[in-house]
Amino acid sequence: MKKDIHPSSYREVAFKDMSNDEVFITRSTVASRETIEIDGKTYPLVKLEITSSSHPFFTGKQKLVDTAGRVDKFRSRYGNRTKK
Repeated sequence: MKKDIHPSSYREVAFKDMSNDEVFITRSTVASRETIEIDGKTYPLVKLEITSSSHPFFTGKQKLVDTAGRVDKFRSRYGNRTKK
């Protein structure tokens, strides 16, 4: 990496997914008042509501919506009407 291009607050930060308690560590400049200790080392903690480990799109636990049934139901109710 090039020298002197990152802010001085660029450091390792722990991000915690609150829905499944998964924690991952990466470098960031985000400000945080909370800390967490992992393997004897203290990191600033940022709590997240959803990450790739809990998002339905990435986990494959996505709910399928029956749009075809909705369209058929709409057409059966309102499809027979014609403009005059």
